[in-house]
Amino acid sequence: MKKLLFGVLVLSFMSGCNSDNIANQTEESSNKQESLSGSALKRGCPSEEIRKIALQNSSELRQKYSELESKTEKFQNDLKLGKVLSDGTVEIPVVVNVLYRTSSENISASRIAEQIAVLNADYGGTNTDASSIPTAFQGVKAGDVKVRFRLANTVRKSTTKTSWSTNDAMKRSSSGGIDATSPANYLNIWVVGNMGQILGYATFPESSGLWNDGVVIAASYFGKTGASAPFNKGRTATHEVGHYLNLRHIWGDANCGNDLVSDTPTQTGPNYGTPSYPLYNTCGGVQRSVMFMNYMDYVDDAAMFMFSAGQKTRMQSVVASSGARSGLRLY
Repeated sequence: MKKLLFGVLVLSFMSGCNSDNIANQTEESSNKQESLSGSALKRGCPSEEIRKIALQNSSELRQKYSELESKTEKFQNDLKLGKVLSDGTVEIPVVVNVLYRTSSENISASRIAEQIAVLNADYGGTNTDASSIPTAFQGVKAGDVKVRFRLANTVRKSTTKTSWSTNDAMKRSSSGGIDATSPANYLNIWVVGNMGQILGYATFPESSGLWNDGVVIAASYFGKTGASAPFNKGRTATHEVGHYLNLRHIWGDANCGNDLVSDTPTQTGPNYGTPSYPLYNTCGGVQRSVMFMNYMDYVDDAAMFMFSAGQKTRMQSVVASSGARSGLRLY
């Protein structure tokens, strides 16, 4: 069982960004993890790396991170003891900020609605491909995460920029972007043009209310209609919103790392493409069937279709009335 060693994790965040690739290099995967579905493009999400840099540079953020994980652990323990009363389903208001240079980047209102519908299905556990969850993981599937999404507004702005990076320029009007709408109370999603190999990235709950808080997604991978295969089922948003609600990558961003969720099997690293079940990894001398179909892995959109119950608890913790993202409950 994975433990909530958040104190150790805080220290690890203060070390070099690539240090998590040094340890446990002898662990092996008994199956090839990469099974690319006819595309050379792999899912790329630098959210954790961006978070590490932010934590290294800010003692205030490190303190908020430590408090966040302490509250999450308490919420989990109180839930087990029956001390937590359900706050019911939380509906998160969403502002979609569209920065476009071409007509294809100026995504339509129907495509935005389509993406919101995907988020509601995936977080509500009503996605049609949930029926593909293997029997071995049926007992730990999240089902309804009790989080829903409602489009509150769409803001559009024409730009001459041909590419974007992860420096958050899209989040400032002074740098050609769009300022966030009340980030403590709204989930801001910026949809931009080309970001190279990056499909999207997000901030974590310790950044709640800051000017750069929210999710960024490349236009080619937003929604379904007109999106680029194999990332054309709206799951990039599902993945990035998972980070926004305090989920880490399922492999813990380290070889046989810790994602702070006890019911997701430890795995050697990310999976890509469309793997076949079962896929086995060996970590700590123990062979396990990995949950590559989890939304927080790196597989193609068609291959990811579940959260675990432990991930549900982490997300509920941050949107609870006492959680880091409680401000989202105000609208």
